Amino acid sequence: MNEKYKAVFDFFTKEQGYEEVDGVAFYREIFPYNENRGELHEDFSHPNAIYLYHDADWCRLRRRIMLNDEWEADYNSFVKDSELALCSGLVYRKRANKLQNAQQMNALIFDLDEVGDDEIRTIELRWNVEPEHLRSIPRPTFTVLSGTGLHLYYVFDKPIDLYPNIKLQLKQLKYDLTFRIWEYKSTSQEKNIQYQSINQSFRMVGSKNSKGDGEIVRAFRTGGKVSLDWLNRYTEPQNCVNLNRPFKPTQITLPEAKERYPEWYRRVIVEGQKKPKKWAINEKVHGSDPWALYHWWMKQVPQVLGGHRYYYLMCMAIYACKCDVPKKQLIRDMNEIFDKVAAVQHKNPLTRADMKSALEAYDKEYYDTSIREIEYWAGFQIEKNKRNGRKQSEHLRADYWVNEKGRPSANVCRQNREIALEYMREQGEIKGRPKGSGTATYVVAEWRSQHPEGRKADCIRETGLSKPTVYKWWEAKELYYSKYVLEKDMMQLSWKEMQSE
Repeated sequence: MNEKYKAVFDFFTKEQGYEEVDGVAFYREIFPYNENRGELHEDFSHPNAIYLYHDADWCRLRRRIMLNDEWEADYNSFVKDSELALCSGLVYRKRANKLQNAQQMNALIFDLDEVGDDEIRTIELRWNVEPEHLRSIPRPTFTVLSGTGLHLYYVFDKPIDLYPNIKLQLKQLKYDLTFRIWEYKSTSQEKNIQYQSINQSFRMVGSKNSKGDGEIVRAFRTGGKVSLDWLNRYTEPQNCVNLNRPFKPTQITLPEAKERYPEWYRRVIVEGQKKPKKWAINEKVHGSDPWALYHWWMKQVPQVLGGHRYYYLMCMAIYACKCDVPKKQLIRDMNEIFDKVAAVQHKNPLTRADMKSALEAYDKEYYDTSIREIEYWAGFQIEKNKRNGRKQSEHLRADYWVNEKGRPSANVCRQNREIALEYMREQGEIKGRPKGSGTATYVVAEWRSQHPEGRKADCIRETGLSKPTVYKWWEAKELYYSKYVLEKDMMQLSWKEMQSE
């Protein structure tokens, strides 16, 4: 028994006298509506809890439905004293604990690492403070000793139906409360906050913590059941959950959507395909590598923090799925970088079992994972392309040729030559610019490209440039926007680089 675990255990039992709850009763209270064996509700009116247990014979995790009448026997066979058993606070239709199958939330669960004697006393004090207080923490229904940390279970007085927009709102609520609960040197000795999905599974009560010293995961009743309105009082107004908004309200009418988004209208309305469409990321990659984004993520290992190694691998699986990288290739790549990720310093070792678990994120339900979520999970910031409030096409067209001062842009953006030419013609750039504008090179070169047999005198007369200027740039075909552009990729050069040619 490690010191932190013992300190919290003694505080709960000897000082506070909290009631310890065994695993069978613990999960019966959280999931009171599980089906009995043989029941089959095809309308999904009775979703069930699903847990994962370690199958020693096959050396892998297996899923199992938590049936009401067989729970005690199953608990003793698959969970009690198991090296690894996991369960979330959600109930599911079908037989897989995927977020897309989640039907109701019975409990909202938070993970808090590195909690010792000082931290648990601070947490206990903040449980007794009103929600309006800045540092207050909602008192959980159960507090579970996971080994070196705590799992805070907020069991709802009635299950929350997980409509699409409710899932998103609950995710924001959980992120907000995680930031409130997890405070370095006050409620945790771990500096890096770990943000987790509402579908995250946690070590089950009665199992062993294989990453620690083999401590038994224990649960204590520290409060009563909670309501969603009560939890909303602890979060920012914009992150509260509104059950009256199960779906995002549309901003346009269906006829307008048909006109503005014909492909969406055909796919969703006409053909009835309700599932979100995968982002065609390969079509947006510049260059010959269709997996460029995936390969970029593999190079971010130096930024990985100790408490985020598992989530880095999980995000690697997400990027692989986004970029259409075959799963076999993902497994090979993950095996290659595993030792580098595992070498990141942390109190708990990263195991191959963690890698196998991370591979489950290779699933279409993660197609729409946002950069913000990946930043939460990975623990570091991802630099975003700046477009100054413009759409990509507008940004590339505007910045390709001139900057705000009317001079050639120092940061030449990549885009195809046709767009650049079209933009130049629209702006009248091919007719020349006033003297001193810094574009004489282009004017002469462009005139010569349009008049292969033209004379210098004709160029002077038609462009309005001076004789010395035309003579100076007459042979500069390879500079700026001329035949050089058609033969080489000028877009990769800066203005200064082109001047030095």
